[in-house]
Amino acid sequence: MLSDTVTYPDFPVNAPDTALFTERFSAAANSIRSLYMSLYENHPAGDTQFNRLSTVLHNAFLNRAPRLHQQDAIKKEAGHWHLDHKITGMSLYVDRFCGTLNNLRKKLDYFETLGVNFLHLMPVFESPPGESDGGYAVSDFRKVDPRFGTLDDLRALQEDMSRRNMYLMLDIVLNHTSHHHEWAAKARAGDAHYQEYFYLYHDRGLPDAFERTMPEIFPEAAPGSFTYIPECNQWVMTVFHHYQWDLNFTNPTVFVEMLDAIFFYANLGVDVLRIDAPAFIWKQIGTTCQNLPQAHTLLQLIHQCVRVSAPGMALLGEAIVAPSEVMNYFGKGAFAAKECDVAYGATNMALQWDALATGKVQVMLEAQHAILTKPIGTTWITYTRCHDDIGLGYDDYMIAAAGFDPYEHRKFLKDYYSGNFEGSSATGALFSVNPKTQDARISGTLASLCGLESALQQNDAGAVERAIAKILLMQAQSFFMGGIPMLFYGDESGYTNDYSYTTDPGKSYDNRWMHRPLIDWLKNDKIYIPGSPEQKIFDGTKRLIALRRSNIAFSDYNNLSWLKPHNIHIAGFIRSFNEQRIFCLFNYSNAPAWLTWYAFKEKYPVPTRLYDHWEGKYYEVGADDTYFIAEPYRFYILEPV
Repeated sequence: MLSDTVTYPDFPVNAPDTALFTERFSAAANSIRSLYMSLYENHPAGDTQFNRLSTVLHNAFLNRAPRLHQQDAIKKEAGHWHLDHKITGMSLYVDRFCGTLNNLRKKLDYFETLGVNFLHLMPVFESPPGESDGGYAVSDFRKVDPRFGTLDDLRALQEDMSRRNMYLMLDIVLNHTSHHHEWAAKARAGDAHYQEYFYLYHDRGLPDAFERTMPEIFPEAAPGSFTYIPECNQWVMTVFHHYQWDLNFTNPTVFVEMLDAIFFYANLGVDVLRIDAPAFIWKQIGTTCQNLPQAHTLLQLIHQCVRVSAPGMALLGEAIVAPSEVMNYFGKGAFAAKECDVAYGATNMALQWDALATGKVQVMLEAQHAILTKPIGTTWITYTRCHDDIGLGYDDYMIAAAGFDPYEHRKFLKDYYSGNFEGSSATGALFSVNPKTQDARISGTLASLCGLESALQQNDAGAVERAIAKILLMQAQSFFMGGIPMLFYGDESGYTNDYSYTTDPGKSYDNRWMHRPLIDWLKNDKIYIPGSPEQKIFDGTKRLIALRRSNIAFSDYNNLSWLKPHNIHIAGFIRSFNEQRIFCLFNYSNAPAWLTWYAFKEKYPVPTRLYDHWEGKYYEVGADDTYFIAEPYRFYILEPV
């Protein structure tokens, strides 16, 4: 039990900036203690681990390089630095993009040419070949996998990026380790201390009790949530794959160990730490073991600790959950904006794919009320594609409110993007089909799902142009909605599906690898060939980045309001800053869509003339019974002048 007499360690009075640390620690101490007690006050190791937590915080502060302390101060002066319109990101696999971390340093000019100044490196820490889950089965949280290079290479990359005012995001996998991790190896060998780091059981009684309410994550590749370990004759919880052992955060020792790892990443110079799968980090029998209140408490506790020792590092919660649930990861009540600073805008990503398939935006608009209430100071990662599949995670009531049958609508979307719907130009595949429920997600690159792959195969010039228009339409909406736009590597130059994964035994079971391409830098040189699809997509993406960067209204200050749905094919919203306002329109139809000029007059003083920042064209605002005509798959960034 956590006693009332726990004292904080005495910190050396001659340590650098001890006063600054003490100030921060004192400000957060009550919250840290309260959050910790709510989880661990009755645990026998509660006292010991709480004192250890305090030491971890102080050591993290002392081990932070002077340049990182300086960056902390600069970010504090800037306020919520991660809301800025000048930040544009790209997510990539180092090995598939260019081989090694040292090679990536040589590609920094490429990112600067495009306008990208924020890199999310998919997991680079050690994971076993063939059982890595794309790097999310970590066997050593502090060792860079040799196929990427060394820890010194990572530090050198970060320092080069910092000199160029570029930001770095890395992942930490809190929910589980590889079964090759030292802790798992010791647990397998019978070490009782390390067996308590995991959910290990001698018989199927408790595993069966858990599984009665736990949904399967990968029902095809990894059915069930427990794996038998013959070496110790026990069952271990493995929610994702059999080689990923879930960590037991009901044990405070596990929490403090992982907190220490978080500060290891912070002191590498990480600007945003992406917490993988935070919805799963607390388990409780009789629940789905997802999105539990204690998971939020853990994240709030981490947030308070980071604000003490590495306040320049923002936290991203990779919670790909229902719209009503994802909002909770920003924090509520006294902890609003004090949980995760950033979350994935997965709902709007999926809704864009819904609109592209149907040509209609009703479902997109029905969902917005649920995701417009995030706390000020927090933001989204906005994107059209990422390394993961596309899940149709928005709620059935949103589909029904738009006039569709939820089951049939989802079936249509799955058929449309997997090439099983007549007239669809998309080339994708279904991922993780659940034979019981028919739930499934969608794999495929942005370009292939937008029809570029089929257009090139058919040598259809018109279809190629339509596909390019769709690609830029999708990217434009994700760029101008607010948040941090995150390109997925290859999308900037129109990469289509890469089917080479089918010949790799370590990847062939997972068709998500089709949209994780191996970059061919000779192919990438096509971005310099005028008129090529690669050039049009690259230059279009570059222009989108520059346009966003040029206008502060695209910063995320909760300054977005949606236009009323005057046309079911057009999604429209207003971005505002002080007296400035910009109308952003997106026509998801394959035909011209007519929008009454009244749509521009509902919320603000009536404009008389609009300037389209994308085409450099002026429009005279007409009478209410006349129309602005949006061309097929076109978008408009219109500002009153």
